[in-house]
Amino acid sequence: MGALLEVILPVFLVIGAGWLVAKRELMKEAHFDALMLFAQGFAIPCLLFRAIATLDLGTYFDAALLSAYYGPAVLGFALGILGARLLFGRPWEDSIAIGFCCLFMNSVLLGLPITERAYGADALSANYAIVAINAPVCYGLGITAMEIVRNKGGSLAATVKAVLNAILRNNLMIGIALGFVVNLTGLPMPGVLWDAIDMMIQGALPVAVFGLGGILARYRIEGDIGPVLMICGLALLVQPALTFGLTRAFELSTAPVRSAVLTAAMAPGVNAYLFANMYGVAKRVAASAVLITTALSILTIWGWLLLLP
Repeated sequence: MGALLEVILPVFLVIGAGWLVAKRELMKEAHFDALMLFAQGFAIPCLLFRAIATLDLGTYFDAALLSAYYGPAVLGFALGILGARLLFGRPWEDSIAIGFCCLFMNSVLLGLPITERAYGADALSANYAIVAINAPVCYGLGITAMEIVRNKGGSLAATVKAVLNAILRNNLMIGIALGFVVNLTGLPMPGVLWDAIDMMIQGALPVAVFGLGGILARYRIEGDIGPVLMICGLALLVQPALTFGLTRAFELSTAPVRSAVLTAAMAPGVNAYLFANMYGVAKRVAASAVLITTALSILTIWGWLLLLP
């Protein structure tokens, strides 16, 4: 019970506060859009830049860690697609958007604050290693699969261009890429610049989590319960269980095990809905899945915290 009260509930109370403020119309949708633009467009890229620029790449960019996380994530993506297509008869475009909900977990807005509250800020290095390649892996897979289906044999160049455009225009990816530049080149950074970046970072996660609540308030749980329940099972139970098993098989140390499993145990992020919205397919399923999995994850994350060393 202590883990639930001290680690999980504070984060979800902030989400709930944003949700309530939005529902009571104490802030308008445009205000929440502005909050999320600041958080995801500027503050969190600063957070990721700072983390990657100072991360010990040789220690935390470990093939076993990344395999333990992304292996089950990619399997979840494939199972989500096949389940939506074969079990529920959804079109291929819908199926890929549903599979994407099983791939792109909320590793930043939920994964970082919950891991930090559970184990401290010093425990986030493995989280940052996972997050650093999250956007290129997930968007790369999702967009490539969608463009292949949509092009139906169209040119490879057009597909590659669509993938690269989506990734390179992502502010999170820009922050990560600049962090790698500083880390790998040893580029000196003035202390005053680090201080300014640290000021931006201080507001990143609280603003993002509050804004997430306001964004979730826009969506309703509507129909399509079969695919939504499948997403819940794959995202909240199957993938973290597989990740936990792989971290044990690879004999990872305690800190990477915690980061990998907790990140895998997060609910699908708003990016899952944004991906569906970008292509205009399975939007109702994606919105319902984000809402339901976020609520259920309060209990499932608690369970994983009790199991972790």
